[in-house]
Amino acid sequence: MEHVKRYGVAALLAAVVALAGCSQAPAADPDDSGLSVPPAPSGSPVATATVTAGNRDEPAPQEVLVEVVVNGGFAGVRNKLVVRYDGTYTLHKGTRPPTSGRLTEAGTAELRAALEDPAYAKVPARPTGSPVPDGFTYYVTHAHRLVVAQDGEARPAALERVFKALPEGHPPTAP
Repeated sequence: MEHVKRYGVAALLAAVVALAGCSQAPAADPDDSGLSVPPAPSGSPVATATVTAGNRDEPAPQEVLVEVVVNGGFAGVRNKLVVRYDGTYTLHKGTRPPTSGRLTEAGTAELRAALEDPAYAKVPARPTGSPVPDGFTYYVTHAHRLVVAQDGEARPAALERVFKALPEGHPPTAP
């Protein structure tokens, strides 16, 4: 463990590659922030790998920006809307085949701004009131944070802004 602390991940990976029988191993560089493993010799069972340390500034276009699940109502709906960072979305309604579409660039920017608004970060994670009989419950997941809201209670303006920026201007409540 002391070697990992002293020399970093690059040294550890070099040792693993060397032990796996690869003739070329990357040099250990304690200041290296990323690392790459050279290609394995042909016929070698050792796979080529590239590992990058650190965080990306921008998510990949196909990563999920927000997921909204709606349950309840008179018809007992269970709908799920998944919007990706590039504005493409998929809507699952009950057992029907999913449908898909794409928000405009402006619509995608509006949704991202609503989700990244500091006021949205302050929206309570759980409802505080009693559920309405046959009302909807909304589960909104963004950046590993789940917010649950339900009909029958006043929703914070920041959550309403997110709802209005969704495709069709509201969560998917139709069966």
